[in-house]
Amino acid sequence: MTTTRRDFLRTAAFALAGTALMAKTGCSTGAANRRITLAVQLYCVREDMQRDPQGSLEKLANMGYTNVEHANYVNHQFYGWEASEFRKVLDDLGLRMPSGHTVLNPDHYNDSTGDFTDEWKKLVDDAAYMGQEYVISPWMNPDMYSSYDNFMWFMDVFNKCGELCQKQGMRFGYHNHDFEFRETLNGETLWDLIMNNTDADKVVMQLDTGNMYVAGAKAKEVLAQYPGRYDNIHIKDMIEREDGGYESCLLGQGLVPVREILDLAVDSGTELVVIEQEAYQGKTPMERMEENLEVMRSWGYA
Repeated sequence: MTTTRRDFLRTAAFALAGTALMAKTGCSTGAANRRITLAVQLYCVREDMQRDPQGSLEKLANMGYTNVEHANYVNHQFYGWEASEFRKVLDDLGLRMPSGHTVLNPDHYNDSTGDFTDEWKKLVDDAAYMGQEYVISPWMNPDMYSSYDNFMWFMDVFNKCGELCQKQGMRFGYHNHDFEFRETLNGETLWDLIMNNTDADKVVMQLDTGNMYVAGAKAKEVLAQYPGRYDNIHIKDMIEREDGGYESCLLGQGLVPVREILDLAVDSGTELVVIEQEAYQGKTPMERMEENLEVMRSWGYA
């Protein structure tokens, strides 16, 4: 995610020519008969969700979205609703929530007891109640990569969290920013260390195509290097700003070969595709979410 998302979290292919791909808003891939779930990350419309969560979800449902990914679980509530209340809101609108973002911090695991805190276990319980298939941590405390030993300890916590989620029929995952491809420990990038020290059956990597582009990483190369690890991805396009930085934009309008990456990801086993855009180039977030859905439809994914 972009720097704006990072600040928020700190306070919280090759083309398959002619293949028709359908989302759970509709279709499956013809070649592999796979179902593809298309969702929107609610952080894209964060201010709308803060002002009017009910109305915002209604707008997304009316656009044609049938799946959302949350980015707000505070005090055991989703956007101010208890899990049972939020589940009813989504059910009434015909929405599902297969994935959600909540930061796993080092203090969520207690070494002395060898167990997760009640707070984290409550999050996992609520995620299961909501019908989530994935519990995704979208940030890493910098202390955790201040040393190789700290990082290896945290990778062990990742695996343990994967086991915890598996008990409730879910998978634990981690969502990348850009630093994982820039920072190194013992001569290896954090990304390679994560991939080589977490168990594929316990930890899913939610690849963010835009964030990694900012770091100079190529999604197609990373998909090829670690096949089968990306059940759940964020598709995000990026443009360069006048100040030399980057921000996200409408899919297909930026520098990232999103459609090619998407086709390759689906071909290699991706099951959940999450739309994300955090900057809007003069339009409203809701307008951009409707346009992104239209792009996905034009590509045969919705």
